[in-house]
Amino acid sequence: MKGHRTQEAPKLLGITWPFIAVVVFQVALGSLSLYTLSAVRAYVAGESLWSKAQKDAIYYLNLYADTRDEDTYQRYRQAIIVPQGDHRVRKVLDRPDPDLQAAREAVLQGGNHLDDVERIIWFYRHFRGISYMQTAVNYWDMGDDYLAKLDVLAGEMHQRFANGPVAEATVEAWKGRIAIINEGVTPAAKAFSDALGEGSRVLLRVLLITNLVTALILITIAWRRSSKLLAQRQAFASALQEEKERAQITLQAIGDAVITTDVEGCIGYMNPAAEQLTHWQAAQALGLPLSALFTLVDEHDMDEGRSLVDQVLSGSLKGGAEHARLIQRLDGSTVSINLVGSSIVNEGQVSGIVLVLHDMTQERQYIANLSWQATHDALTGLANRREFEYRLEQALNALARQPGRHSLMFLDLDQFKLVNDTCGHAAGDELLRHICAVLQSGLREGDTLARLGGDEFGVLLENCPPEQAERIAEQLRQMVQSLHFVWKGRPFVTTVSVGLVHIAQAPGTLETSLRAADMACYMAKEKGRNRVQVYHADDSELSIRFGEMA
Repeated sequence: MKGHRTQEAPKLLGITWPFIAVVVFQVALGSLSLYTLSAVRAYVAGESLWSKAQKDAIYYLNLYADTRDEDTYQRYRQAIIVPQGDHRVRKVLDRPDPDLQAAREAVLQGGNHLDDVERIIWFYRHFRGISYMQTAVNYWDMGDDYLAKLDVLAGEMHQRFANGPVAEATVEAWKGRIAIINEGVTPAAKAFSDALGEGSRVLLRVLLITNLVTALILITIAWRRSSKLLAQRQAFASALQEEKERAQITLQAIGDAVITTDVEGCIGYMNPAAEQLTHWQAAQALGLPLSALFTLVDEHDMDEGRSLVDQVLSGSLKGGAEHARLIQRLDGSTVSINLVGSSIVNEGQVSGIVLVLHDMTQERQYIANLSWQATHDALTGLANRREFEYRLEQALNALARQPGRHSLMFLDLDQFKLVNDTCGHAAGDELLRHICAVLQSGLREGDTLARLGGDEFGVLLENCPPEQAERIAEQLRQMVQSLHFVWKGRPFVTTVSVGLVHIAQAPGTLETSLRAADMACYMAKEKGRNRVQVYHADDSELSIRFGEMA
């Protein structure tokens, strides 16, 4: 008996070693691929830090020229230290015998995460000569040259300010030099980002193809080797087939809840994901019927667990297709799942079933978020242009079926660019949020307010008489004008130009309506801004302007 078992071991190893080799080799290749992609991700993150730091440095140095504030200069120093650290990394690693400790310190000085330090150094040393990386580094060098000039200018400014008053003409000359440096470094930064992004995409494709080709070759070798061995060992065919089916089922269940039962529906196994999904511990659930764990909400049979087992045994839940279900746990909570069931066959006899349950909660939430993002503006939470045009088109189609009166408004903030140019986009974004709140408070329930882009808004007043629409438009204009907006102690006067179009029983097309509202808004700005311009088809001035625009 012992001799028989001794002979079994090399036979089993002879069958399995090709698969072990495939797994080991594929894991090694996959680990190398993941490490390389992780290094690319670290480089992309580092590029973002470098780009942000150079923008911050230019901004704070320009602000320092205006304010002479030492704190502002220190902020500039904090910003410029990031690209200087990245520059040190490159110079150290380009040496024939690089000082790796100095390179690590420079990587950390560049603001990179501690976990990314070794990946960044490894990737640079091994991929420095690749064309995409070479191109990115060349643009990187170009950007660093501009930033070096910027730092020289910063030192000069700081020294001159420390020595005493500086003439305004000198300050303006400094700001001009800062602007020239900014104009040079910005294209270099963008080209650096583009080259690095293209390189990462090419590398991803190369790694993917390499993994696929390698996997196919290894699988082919393992398959041929296994086929030869299996032909000599027919006695093990049944046992191997059973183990193969179990392995396949287990692999399909990874990451999802897996429950196995006997033919009567009594639970034999639950994986940790099933415990989390059902709120039952496997040790407590063993031997219980499926109905003790959960019930199908859409089932009317009193014996839901048995009914589910019957469905699996009949083959209705078998195959690659997933079946959506809503289950209710014993605590009353419900969860949406995708369900796959299959029979377990042993020597031609059905010995039980296996259920694979995939929790769809996150997927459904993700789909809902995507749906919301597709129809709403991320900054303000309002409907976006696409959603606004859809609702307007629906309103126009409704007029074709049933008489009614709607009104369409285009609103364009006056001198909004002044806020962005003087205080930055953060101030502009905050002003837009305030404007949205003001406009929303002046509308009726059911009216549609949308951000069409930039500082342009659209309003759809459904079933609104013209007189009331004009009162609402004037009220919105006054509310915007009355808005008291202050950014960092600086007040701004806000006004809006409004173009109003009345849509009656015989509506035009969507394009015609939008063009009319846009034209009316344009005329409101032409006539001095901060006013409401009502569109009339017979308005000669509008017709002339409409013709000029066409």
